[in-house]
Amino acid sequence: MGKLPAIIQPGLVASERVFEFLDAPVEIRDQPGARTLGVIREGIQFNGVSFAYRPGEPVLNQINFSAPVGSVTALVGPSGAGKTTLVDLLGRFYEATDGVIRIDGVDIREFTLASLRNKLGIVSQETVLFHDTVRANIAYGLDDVPDEDLHQAARAAHADGFIDRLPRGYDTVVGERGTQLSGGQRQRIAIARAILRDPPILILDEATSALDSESERLVQVAMERLLRGRTVFVIAHRLSTVQQADQILVMAEGEIVQRGTHADLLAEGGLYRHLHDLQLSGDGDGAEASGMGTMVRGRDERRPTLP
Repeated sequence: MGKLPAIIQPGLVASERVFEFLDAPVEIRDQPGARTLGVIREGIQFNGVSFAYRPGEPVLNQINFSAPVGSVTALVGPSGAGKTTLVDLLGRFYEATDGVIRIDGVDIREFTLASLRNKLGIVSQETVLFHDTVRANIAYGLDDVPDEDLHQAARAAHADGFIDRLPRGYDTVVGERGTQLSGGQRQRIAIARAILRDPPILILDEATSALDSESERLVQVAMERLLRGRTVFVIAHRLSTVQQADQILVMAEGEIVQRGTHADLLAEGGLYRHLHDLQLSGDGDGAEASGMGTMVRGRDERRPTLP
């Protein structure tokens, strides 16, 4: 009994922190009169967007670009350039400190958070899986998903083969953070989830960078179907993976320092050409057109006109 207070005390401290977090004011919420975001017909515009996590320490500075419906926009540049922060602003996970982000010409703050985020699908390097069944992880966030729809999403993601080999198939518990699955299997579950949600806007954040070559090949094939007909943002380290993007935005220190197609940027020189040459002469990441270059070619080839 004498040891009981020492055992309980850490739990009390942890619970206090949990309640402090729950009681913290919500900084991003629906504005009065917010409306539902409907079908996206034109595209997305960033106009003079800046952001800082702390006052006086800008992470993004005067970002301006447009992403028409159905286009692929690649974001490349050194670590810490602000690439992930930029796409986080699109989902209002953070609020821009200056400027405005518009969808079809309307400030995204005029839409409800739920309807805005329902338009987004995210596949990142760190796949978020829960200690639940394969079925529940694929259908996460959706209610009453028919088995046929779920199985069709898994087939499209090239995940049905390994799922069928699991001890209980779709009812197999994947473990905390999906520890019972390989990296490639976790990624294909994430892709199946995105396919099932059918989002018009897709964000790929280093989605294949941590996979071995065979897993990457399978994920690439699954991605080809996922990209079709969507407005896509690709964050990539390997420049070989974005060669077929409609536009490439080269970022450094929170600013867009170059923009254009792969061919245009190579001819222009500058940071993009420098990074490209480093990869060709270094670890081989840029040596062959693989990854997203293959995925982008697999989408609908009708290229929208960029402003």
